Amino acid sequence: MSAPELALDPATAFRWQDGERLVVFGRGTIAEAGPLLGSGYALLSTPRAVAATPELSAAAGSVHEIGPGRVEELAAALRPALGGELLVALGGGRVIDVAKALAAADPPRRVAALPTTLSGAEMTAIHRHAPGVPLDAPRVRPAIVVNDPAVSGSQPLAELAASAANALGHAAEGPLTPLSSPVPALTALAAARLLARALADPEQPDRDALALGALLAGYVIGSTGYGLHHVISQTLVRFAGLGHGQANAIMLPHTIAALSRRAPAWVARLGDALGEDPARFAARLAALAGTTRLVEAGVQDSALEGIAEQAAPRSELHMTPPPADKTELIELLQAAY
Repeated sequence: MSAPELALDPATAFRWQDGERLVVFGRGTIAEAGPLLGSGYALLSTPRAVAATPELSAAAGSVHEIGPGRVEELAAALRPALGGELLVALGGGRVIDVAKALAAADPPRRVAALPTTLSGAEMTAIHRHAPGVPLDAPRVRPAIVVNDPAVSGSQPLAELAASAANALGHAAEGPLTPLSSPVPALTALAAARLLARALADPEQPDRDALALGALLAGYVIGSTGYGLHHVISQTLVRFAGLGHGQANAIMLPHTIAALSRRAPAWVARLGDALGEDPARFAARLAALAGTTRLVEAGVQDSALEGIAEQAAPRSELHMTPPPADKTELIELLQAAY
């Protein structure tokens, strides 16, 4: 008889001291975050997020709006005007990554991350550096994470499904990198079970389960790094103008197939956790997100080879051995077209 799976209750709040990082999870935690954050910090956010949490901007020493754009360019533009030792990032992956880039550019600074999406960026030290910062400069992971499912799981259904696809991508490919171990692999399976449970009824998603699943999946990618799926998705964002969640949702059914060719036993375990074939589950996420093909997102067939050329030199491809070459990248893009 196999051992029973550990049951995770996403409705139960918790505090987790993980080395120098404190992770706080649960409904209402943002409203109670004042003692953790203090006052006088620099708040990086968006108008929507600031309007929803006025107590955070009231305690801030300065408030900085993060608009659309590339993380390194946004960080460079904001860097001269930024002061303070604590940067509080209230937003999605772009906002949190800008805060991490700014902290890395001018240490010692700390980041507190309060996610408003399922990006998992709050759990990693993965970010681009601002221009002029040495490439080997230490990257920053948030020292304080406050994940309130009422906020991190608050997106409309289509955006929520796209963000969930990004989280599933973390769980799917993280355990296959050379940096993996049993801990992130088991965490990835727990994350997958939560994501599947959360979307059993898409009309009434369990947003607490989505939030906890995404947080755990972020822990996975923060521990292991990323490979094929995120390289090709990020390249579509940077060079084809797709949204981050949109790119992940479109590509995931196809990159999971590529992962299955490399590690069929792992993808089978992932399927057991999801309760169905992972590529089929990923395709359902893409359908919920509203865009299943690259052509629907406005990508031209003539652009696919150039996108593959941009992705092929990325060193992170070696994190999914054997690394995909340009030919395989083109095949994946064509399959998603």
